[in-house]
Amino acid sequence: MTLHHGAARTTVTQELFSAPKRILTVDDEPKIRSFISRALTAAGYATDSASTGTEGLRQALAGHYDLIILDLVMPDMKGPDFLDRLLSQRPDQAVMVLSCLADVPTKVDCLERGAQDYLTKPFSLAELLARVRVRLRVDAHPHDETARAGEVIRAGELTLDVGTLLATVWGYDFDPGSNVVDVCVRRLRSKLGFDLIKTVRGEGYQLVVR
Repeated sequence: MTLHHGAARTTVTQELFSAPKRILTVDDEPKIRSFISRALTAAGYATDSASTGTEGLRQALAGHYDLIILDLVMPDMKGPDFLDRLLSQRPDQAVMVLSCLADVPTKVDCLERGAQDYLTKPFSLAELLARVRVRLRVDAHPHDETARAGEVIRAGELTLDVGTLLATVWGYDFDPGSNVVDVCVRRLRSKLGFDLIKTVRGEGYQLVVR
């Protein structure tokens, strides 16, 4: 590869020789750990794994990981306890929860405790890898708006974090016949004003910014 611009050559060199992102998977299911580790390794990440919450916490605090993928249901330590103990010492640690628990209260609880994302089992490998890429990109450029493109929508003084909304409100396996959207819109209207969110018949809702 021949490059004629110094800036471009520097960028490519940094990409070629930068250390791979490190990811720790904490899950008591051997097949899940192996499956995730193989996929992440193939995608170019450096991976470690732990079969218990105790061991996972020890590894997380002893080393540096760009992301931790955490199962909530483990025999020795509950996921929320893991989050509390980890983030009390490493408040900036990025954590993605991967769990068979799909109820909204559990998702909300984990997100409020500091997890950045929540994916339910069974999961799509393509979706997992996509979320990992987005999470690492955002964490690498916390002040870069382009890194968060597609995740955050801004209209006037209002900011909507789409990823957090989806995970918090209904997840990715919600029932399309549910009225959860209508309920959320009513709550938003009561807080923001009834004239800001317009109903578009046959389409959905439109945010009106004046």
